[in-house]
Amino acid sequence: MDVMERALEFESRKMSGMTTSNRVEASREVKALILELNDIYKVDKDAGIMDVMKRLTLIKRKIEKRLNGNLTV
Repeated sequence: MDVMERALEFESRKMSGMTTSNRVEASREVKALILELNDIYKVDKDAGIMDVMKRLTLIKRKIEKRLNGNLTV
């Protein structure tokens, strides 16, 4: 399962000290991984895939939060 290996590798990457362009690239990459895993999950209904998607979504939210800044009023 190549997608799962790439997802686990992405999850173990160091996220501190990233430039803005690195964050944009990482956000796009993790979005693509989540969508690929979702297609697999639709067929298999494996709980492990769902857990990985949830963890990747949390990472994606953190990256995007840093990109967008504090927009709350």
